Amino acid sequence: MRLLKITTAFILMLVSSFAQASSPASSYTIKGTISGLSNGTILELVPSATHQDEKPISTATVTDGKFTFKGSVPGPRFFMIKVKDIYGACNVMVANTAISITAKATLNERNGNKIYDFSDVKVSGSPIHDLYLKKVASKDSLAGLYDDYHVKSKDITDKVQQARESKDSLKADSLMKTAAWKTFEADESAFFKKVGSTYTTTVENNKDSWWGPFFMLNTLSYFTPAEKKTFESLSPTARNSYYGEIVKKELYPKSFVGLSAPTVDAKSDQNANADIIKLAAGHKYVIVDFWASWCVPCRKSIPALKQLYKEMSDKGLQIVSISIDKKEADWTKAQGEEKLPWPSFLDKGNTSPAWNIRTIPAMFLLDEKGVVVSENMSLEEIIAKIKST
Repeated sequence: MRLLKITTAFILMLVSSFAQASSPASSYTIKGTISGLSNGTILELVPSATHQDEKPISTATVTDGKFTFKGSVPGPRFFMIKVKDIYGACNVMVANTAISITAKATLNERNGNKIYDFSDVKVSGSPIHDLYLKKVASKDSLAGLYDDYHVKSKDITDKVQQARESKDSLKADSLMKTAAWKTFEADESAFFKKVGSTYTTTVENNKDSWWGPFFMLNTLSYFTPAEKKTFESLSPTARNSYYGEIVKKELYPKSFVGLSAPTVDAKSDQNANADIIKLAAGHKYVIVDFWASWCVPCRKSIPALKQLYKEMSDKGLQIVSISIDKKEADWTKAQGEEKLPWPSFLDKGNTSPAWNIRTIPAMFLLDEKGVVVSENMSLEEIIAKIKST
């Protein structure tokens, strides 16, 4: 009888152990070691591949190069690990499991900005990350092609960049007529054709799962209406997945036309009130212009906006500029250069998502009550609409 009890207890223990081993984990732990980071460095775990300005879901303090993140995810999620307030990141696909990461971080400066370059990144303990690496192997090969043609054309591209930075348009135009520049353009065209075909193949090969919409988000920085056809080619399971819902929301955004304009949560260097209703009051037309210091098309449109403002401000036109710059210093510098004669603000991070801003420049036309009349129009279209009313 004693032997039977021991045997029964042993079987129950095995069953319990098997049940625990076979049940999915409910949380993840990411333990990492990154050389090159000083003690006290704050690391952030930030959702990636969402086309959104995401906030960190967790932070960790580096001690002797080591850090730990803990949390849970409802399904596979793509994250970047970055140093707080500094550009540069390494990526990891996370599921609820114990994950280990090792890497080397090197602090560099490019275009006046500090940036951490992460190298020798190794992720273990995450089978979904291993699968991700297999699926993006062809995409990673594109990085080599990109580096090859840029190295080959470095001399001519550096010269053109220097001419542009010194605002020597004549020299830049002359350089861009050379055989070396034409070769660079041809190589770049061929590269982007390869990118396009690789993207199409990757999404097609993953159209029946969440991987399909994930690769749409992770490959393209923004969507055009042409991507609707790609999205509709995905299976219902893929379209209704977490990443599928993100793509759907971006391709088929909620229209604000006929509704009160979304809230503006922004900072002004003149301590101006960011209440859009108050900004619109007393003005027949209000143009809300989303821009950034680094956005070349945005900056190029400013002279035309200034001319329109000069012609129409006494006829009821108001313009409100909202920068989506990440660094206040960049916005302040651009403000000083552009000297905008109308209310200008820096988004604190919540405004552009509220307005469904995906690309810039992005312009909206409001009436005197702050109701959206037109959205995502070009400046030419807005000017035509204003002058036709």
